[in-house]
Amino acid sequence: MEKVFLENITDFILLGFPVFYTWHWSVFGVIFVMYILTITGNVIIITITCIDIRLRSPMYFFISNLSFLEILYTSVTIPQILVLLTGRNRSISFENCITQFYFFFALGSIECFLLSAMSFDRYLAVCNPLRYKLIMSGPVCRTLVLSCWIMGLSTNLIPTFIIANLKFCGRDIQHFFCDLSPLLQLSCQNTSKLQTLNFFTASSIVLFSFALTLGTYVRIIMTISTIPSATGKFKAFSTCASHLIVVLIFFGAVAFVYVRPRASTDFELNKVLSAVYIVMTPVVNPLIYSLRNKDVKMAIKKLLFKEIPLALGIGYINL
Repeated sequence: MEKVFLENITDFILLGFPVFYTWHWSVFGVIFVMYILTITGNVIIITITCIDIRLRSPMYFFISNLSFLEILYTSVTIPQILVLLTGRNRSISFENCITQFYFFFALGSIECFLLSAMSFDRYLAVCNPLRYKLIMSGPVCRTLVLSCWIMGLSTNLIPTFIIANLKFCGRDIQHFFCDLSPLLQLSCQNTSKLQTLNFFTASSIVLFSFALTLGTYVRIIMTISTIPSATGKFKAFSTCASHLIVVLIFFGAVAFVYVRPRASTDFELNKVLSAVYIVMTPVVNPLIYSLRNKDVKMAIKKLLFKEIPLALGIGYINL
């Protein structure tokens, strides 16, 4: 069937999850709670790393940046998902759609790079502890984080510009946000070259970041295995394993959606996998990376029982 070009398109219709419409309020409640937990956990981490001098280390510098990134990343899509689940408004303006597309992929790319930088930091701390403070100095940490942001924001500019100038023959997006494949499906033009460009861009970002992250964790595990103390070995392994599981889930879901040849045709499966790295991994990241840590727990107690009461002028409990 010949596609008809729609002139002056002003908005799109997000189809979301039609299968969930019968119990949409239950799904709304689950996602809303997870979103609040994500924002709360990450705000707590950012706050305590700013006020507690014991957390002024490269590891917590990276974690606080990851927390800030997660707040932005989830806020790009989850509010839109919640609106869709209410059933009141499924439309999104053309400008908002393109803006959402850009920031979703830019922030996602930054997270891939930042996870790699964090794994490199842990690799140096475990495998080269004597030179760790010398190598991971303040300027080096800031340069690594800034590089992650610059690479993530810049690599998605050209694809976004091209998509913003496409001609569209439809308005119904087979997703709950403005994702790449559903947008390209609506185009009247031949997008094979753009699909190839985006495939290689996504492959380069995801596979490079994942390979670097996985490689550093393998070296960390090899070093941990030489620890003579069984208790110390178990504690290090449990921490490393929890980090690695979250990384595998995040990169695995992202790779399955954007780095496989038939990804552009499996819209329903892509929706499910997208929910994994948009909703699920951000809510567990604060717990896995920070909130289980002893120093973080002490900092939270200090914030709750000393800093906040002191700010309110009601005294505090000595820790």
